[in-house]
Amino acid sequence: MQAHESILIVDYGSQYTQLIARRIREQHVFCRIIPPQTLTAELIKQEQPNGVILSGGPNSVYQPNAPLPPREMFDAGAPVLGICYGMQAMAHLLGGTVEKSGKREYGRSPLTIKQSDGLFKDVKPESVSWMSHGDSVTKTPPGFVPTATTSNTGFAAMADSTRRLYALQFHPEVAHTEEGPKILRNFLFDICGCRGEWTMASFIEHTTQRIRETAGKANVVLGLSGGVDSSVAAVLIHKAVGDQLTCVFVDNGLLRANERAQVEKMFSRHFHIKLDVVDAAQRFLKRLAGVTDPEQKRKIIGEEFIRVFEQEAKRIPDVQFLAQGTLYPDVIESTSAWGGPSATIKTHHNVGGLPKQMNLKLIEPLRDLFKDEVREVGALLGLPDDVLWRHPFPGPGLAVRILGEVTEERLQIVREADERVIDEIKKADLYRQLWQVFAVLLPVKTVGVMGDERTYEHVIAVRAVTSQDAMTADWAKLPPEALGRISNRIINEVKGVNRVVYDISSKPPSTIEWE
Repeated sequence: MQAHESILIVDYGSQYTQLIARRIREQHVFCRIIPPQTLTAELIKQEQPNGVILSGGPNSVYQPNAPLPPREMFDAGAPVLGICYGMQAMAHLLGGTVEKSGKREYGRSPLTIKQSDGLFKDVKPESVSWMSHGDSVTKTPPGFVPTATTSNTGFAAMADSTRRLYALQFHPEVAHTEEGPKILRNFLFDICGCRGEWTMASFIEHTTQRIRETAGKANVVLGLSGGVDSSVAAVLIHKAVGDQLTCVFVDNGLLRANERAQVEKMFSRHFHIKLDVVDAAQRFLKRLAGVTDPEQKRKIIGEEFIRVFEQEAKRIPDVQFLAQGTLYPDVIESTSAWGGPSATIKTHHNVGGLPKQMNLKLIEPLRDLFKDEVREVGALLGLPDDVLWRHPFPGPGLAVRILGEVTEERLQIVREADERVIDEIKKADLYRQLWQVFAVLLPVKTVGVMGDERTYEHVIAVRAVTSQDAMTADWAKLPPEALGRISNRIINEVKGVNRVVYDISSKPPSTIEWE
């Protein structure tokens, strides 16, 4: 999306780069993250961002092939803020000196402000900063003055206010830096001249107009899962092009209880969006018969979904666009900070890698947004909370929550158990506190006693985790009373289960899903 005002963040591999973007978005200023190899003076002149931020990173500026911004970008007219490695790169290129520190500095560090204007306007003279560096600037470039120090770092900040070049050795984006938000606001509003006009309401207005112009009179098809991202994308695109949009919902038989009915009610009846529901349950189950390897399950389900989706898309006349609910973290994680495959976190594929011969152009209206921003857009568009706050659900569905072969009988067991887990968690008002909670059917049976008779039945594991981004996760300390109610209901109400266990593993070393 092209915004009225924007900040470019150059990613040099810092673990905090996305956090910089989050802090800027919180100030209602649009920003985007770019890899260093795309940064040129020409790009700055072409895009005319309000400012540029150079992130931290693991490299040293004097290493061979260290990623460095082009020297001429500092004269391209946009204010620049270098953070950690970004400060060292700025100093190195502009005539300063960077050396390996005699004493590394990690964690909280007392910060003393030497010049209380520019970045440090109205900032407390003494506060706590968050450091994470082994190299330091030992001589500032010509035109720069030191503006802050710590006990271990003589140049914790520097500035050339004439050229609007600023640099910090510490991380203002991290919550542990007490005055970090104020420092970033000073850069955005006082130095870069931003006004903070980027809101989700303005996003909806500009995006619907852009979709309308892009699609023209052609039809658009969207693979609807019923999750947050595809649901918000569907309603937003429908707002732009109306009946030119057709959503395809594939019932693969691996869905949770009542999921198909809920999707039909929400999109077809409430939002009046054209919805093509494909009943492919038997087709998927037939392909999965006898399969126990989790990766093979995923591959079969992905391939079968592509075939079903392609068949349905070909039935819609004049389809020229494929819509997807791609989010900004998907885009970021698909791009290596160094431009090479070794540093890529994951390859992004939203709908499972549709065949190129479909020749459909992409519409991805949410690709600039983080998850919480998507939820805000959804709320403005009228989507209910139970859709917006729905927990993530794996693409292969319940197939990867059944350890072993997927059969109709085993699907029924895990589906009924999962329904009771969710119901009790919601009754206990715990659902919004959790990232995910679900039931898993284990490939074992155990002895039990029910009604004075010996039983030999299935085991259900309950998994509940808290997380911010699913990259790491902690097992949730659910109240024993809630766990007791979940266990009692599953054992008493789900035929074929006589034991319930609770998963107390965190990620890492475990994963959130069992397969």
